Amino acid sequence: MSESPQTRPRKILHIDMDCFYAAIEMRERPELAGKPVAVGGSSGRGVLTTCNYEARKYGCRSAMPAFKARALCPQLILLPVRFDLYRQESHRIREILARYTDRIEPLSLDEAYLDVSHLDSEGGSVAWDIRGHIRSETGLTASAGIAPNKFLAKIASDWNKPDGQHEIREEEIDAFLADLPVEKIWGVGKRTAQRLHEAGITTCGAMRERSEMELVRRFGKFGSSLYRLCRGIDERSVESHRERKSLGNERTFRENLVAIEEGCRQLDPLITELSEDYAARHGDRVIRECVVKVKFEDFQVTTAQRASGVIDAGLMLELLAEAWLRGEGKSVRLLGVAVRFRDTEEVAEQLEMF
Repeated sequence: MSESPQTRPRKILHIDMDCFYAAIEMRERPELAGKPVAVGGSSGRGVLTTCNYEARKYGCRSAMPAFKARALCPQLILLPVRFDLYRQESHRIREILARYTDRIEPLSLDEAYLDVSHLDSEGGSVAWDIRGHIRSETGLTASAGIAPNKFLAKIASDWNKPDGQHEIREEEIDAFLADLPVEKIWGVGKRTAQRLHEAGITTCGAMRERSEMELVRRFGKFGSSLYRLCRGIDERSVESHRERKSLGNERTFRENLVAIEEGCRQLDPLITELSEDYAARHGDRVIRECVVKVKFEDFQVTTAQRASGVIDAGLMLELLAEAWLRGEGKSVRLLGVAVRFRDTEEVAEQLEMF
């Protein structure tokens, strides 16, 4: 007897394209094969959006200033960003994913969660099939994580990169997490990892020995998240088919930002990507306000927003300054930009008035 949808174990996939932007450029220009390539920062003043594995061998990484990447790898080939092309490829990949499920939660152009719990096939088989179709139809490679929840699936997708996959079964969760470094937990950056190490907590197994009360005392609200995640608990569902109330992107930095000038430089590509994404996929939505998000070294988050009908780069920089000052000298580990939309019904009602 087959299981009902309510009793089927959850099978969540995290599909993550390998060096997506750089991989597309290398596919378009075969002569780049085997050479260190990065996308973004082509003017020499910006930051890298992504780089291929050859460039990473020299220490280059996304969000790194172009001048620093050049210093690490003088032969680095810097290419301009071509968002139209990347969106086109992302759409092709999304169509492949949609053959398997309608429960798809895109995280960005190059990654998405899928809930395939309704399929009879093993999650690993589904992931293998998806990756094969992506490779044969686009010439690009993807890595995949398969697990009972989103948190574990995302960790697993990074386990056998590039062009690989890893599955964490329900009965394997405890053993998998026991020796997992705390740095692998979502939201744990360099500073938090240091504080955990100072407390004698270097693995999820060691973290499980601490009470939730102790973790909250040390890390505030984030302590409750740590308590659950180190046990592999994540009940979030894969969200799809809902009207977006906002559109945005954000970036967590490996090294915290100290000066607001650094923040302004890092904000620029985020604004550009937001503008491109809005124009390509959400141009029919009416913007209500612009928002800038700042997360400080202690994980405190603040947002600054102001009414605006357009994506205004100048306004975003003003909002960044407003939010940055609230940190009173604290370094910044994450920046984000977003726009909030008017509800469709609200817009329709306003149009009816005329």
